[in-house]
Amino acid sequence: MDKADNRAHEQQRVNYVIDEINKKAENLYSRETGLKEDVIELRKNFWEDVTVNLDEPDDVIETQASIKQQAELLSQKETIHGKIEDELKTLKKLKNSPYFGRIDFIEDSETKTEQIYIGIESLLDSDEKDFLIYDWRAPISSLYYDYSPGYAQYETIEGTVMGEVSLKRQFIIRQGSIKGMFDTGVTIGDHLLQQALGNNASTSMKSIVATIQKEQNKIIRNKGNQFLIVQGVAGSGKTSAALQRIAYLMYQYREVLNPNNILLLSPNPLFTSYIANVLPELGETNVRQTTFLDYLKDKAGSQMTVESPFEQMEYVLTGEKHTDYLVRMKSIDYKSGVEFKYMIDHFITGLNTQGIQFKNITFHGEVLISNAQISEYFYSLDPQMGVPNKMELVSKWLLKKIRRQQNIEKNKDWVMEKVELLDKEDYLNAYYNNQEEDEDDSSLEEEILRKVVVKRIFASIKKRIKQFDFVHVLTTYQTLFTKWTPKDMPEYWKEISEQTAANLSQKFLTWEDATPYLYFQGRLLGDHHDRSVRHLVIDEAQDYSAFQFAYIKHIFPYTRMTLLGDTNQAIYTYATEENPLFLEQQRETEKVTLTKSYRSTKQIVDFTKHFAPGDELIEPFNREGVKPELTLLYNETDLAGALVDSANDLRKNGHETIGIICKTSQESDMIFNLLKDKISVIQINEETYSFQKGLLILPVYLAKGIEVDAVIIPDASDRQYVKESDRTLFYTACTRAMHALVMIAQDNPSPFIEEAPGNEYVKIQ
Repeated sequence: MDKADNRAHEQQRVNYVIDEINKKAENLYSRETGLKEDVIELRKNFWEDVTVNLDEPDDVIETQASIKQQAELLSQKETIHGKIEDELKTLKKLKNSPYFGRIDFIEDSETKTEQIYIGIESLLDSDEKDFLIYDWRAPISSLYYDYSPGYAQYETIEGTVMGEVSLKRQFIIRQGSIKGMFDTGVTIGDHLLQQALGNNASTSMKSIVATIQKEQNKIIRNKGNQFLIVQGVAGSGKTSAALQRIAYLMYQYREVLNPNNILLLSPNPLFTSYIANVLPELGETNVRQTTFLDYLKDKAGSQMTVESPFEQMEYVLTGEKHTDYLVRMKSIDYKSGVEFKYMIDHFITGLNTQGIQFKNITFHGEVLISNAQISEYFYSLDPQMGVPNKMELVSKWLLKKIRRQQNIEKNKDWVMEKVELLDKEDYLNAYYNNQEEDEDDSSLEEEILRKVVVKRIFASIKKRIKQFDFVHVLTTYQTLFTKWTPKDMPEYWKEISEQTAANLSQKFLTWEDATPYLYFQGRLLGDHHDRSVRHLVIDEAQDYSAFQFAYIKHIFPYTRMTLLGDTNQAIYTYATEENPLFLEQQRETEKVTLTKSYRSTKQIVDFTKHFAPGDELIEPFNREGVKPELTLLYNETDLAGALVDSANDLRKNGHETIGIICKTSQESDMIFNLLKDKISVIQINEETYSFQKGLLILPVYLAKGIEVDAVIIPDASDRQYVKESDRTLFYTACTRAMHALVMIAQDNPSPFIEEAPGNEYVKIQ
């Protein structure tokens, strides 16, 4: 069969599959219509169909049963209706592009070759017997991603299936019509990738199921290790692969895994919004998503102010003239490492015998139980017992004392004043409770009302005791820096201690103190391990300190984790060799390295790899484009004009989303004020929650994980990017670009640019 016949034959099959989709959709529509009418009717006549009789106890029970039965019937029909809606959405997606791949496979024990078509969802024929389309996550679909024509195998629950792939074919199908068809080898063909990567940047990340590469498939289908570490160069598709991995896990373990069992830690709110559509595109509900900052803020509570990592970064980059800058940098360095964790552990061991600060428990301005009494009771307990266990015993002891006090307060005059302010409903309840006692005694009613008042008043005290609010965590933590002397004193410890104590007195936690403080709080009061999280995915993992990783492992001790990052983009000062991304493979850990960059053109990758911070191999995908441009200015007043001209030129070349990526928020503000009256611009800060097209201005640390059509670096001079610590910032900024990179420098360009050969970029003077 020649190429034209092949294509005609494949189009016939697409038409047949779409006919089957239409039939299934018609059937579902008719079922949906009937169900919708049933649901409306049930809601409308709910109470008419319920037998309501409250005269006798038996009648009340019958009424409750009738309401429950009617509610269950309504709920059942609404659930079925929801499932039909989901199926119809899937069919609508399949109708546009039913599948993207085909493999012909013959098992060793068989004589007949099976044609396997692969799409984003499975589809059975009208008899519900044979698969017209296999879900990309099905075991057999792994053949498509992992093998060239020839010997192949895949794993099932029953064991390994071996055989031979005789054909591997890719499709581009739009609106039910084949736009492209290619036979290919092990790598998903350049044709499909060229089309996907040559488009403009989107405001949201798209799924990559049609173009998953073999190395990405290894990430997606990994099952055996507690820790999967993915070191991927900029634009290697690590985040996309991780999201496909989540979809794969939810497909494989549907019976035991739900969206609440998976937690994704994103680098910032903008990125959370950027990736929000991927899982729904694949027919899965979005999993729990948050930033590590929000996670810590939630644990710290509203009484504490927590510095963001971006505020810390801004200080590091712009605060050199502050008198306390050196001390702060030493503090960041020390508190980011596990040595500080060991110091806290040692400090807590000492607190088992002395030093914990407690609060008075007061009521109406009087001390009910003093902090000295609480301390005396705590330290009278067995010192061999762990601190959190002793806190539990103290809590129970306090609750007993409070209950006794509650009984004393019940008979005081102030209670009757509160009784007079009770609602009518409270009086009725007291009356009915009195009737249950078979007495008509007004004094008993008064007793019941007094109990109601006192119980309510003391409820908040009891709640705070159960939450261990009688412990002064912050004050106790402060004593680590004011009254405690470490055995091995770190450099600048006296100055670090003074700086930290001053911040804590303002209830302010710097970013380097937030995790240690919450670790200390957990060790003191008892950590509540989040056992609901079965799988944790951490993106931009290179930006986490060693202490932060130790804390995460402490909070999620039984959780499988996928850590994604790029050591070339480790922009934070505390990125050290203790970061897991730098570690070699260990027990219970698998490390996958992605070396090929798909985001940027070959010209951009070839240019940026010369000043990449690490030694990792970086391979460009073969997508041609224009060389990066370096524009040299000799007059500062020309900057606004140069930026406007560059943006307009890039737009003329079809680039819709252009990022002016600055080193700091300070520079971002300056550029925004320079341009806002000259051209339409959108400024992005850490409070930005949605990604949009246009001319964007943002600091580099908020650009992590996203991509734009073109990047303009407004100050690529040697006064802005010169220190070795600036290398990762400059590399990260440049590698956000998909199609074009423009650098503007006043006077002398950054030395990093000059590390690339002159023929790798165009210099404009």
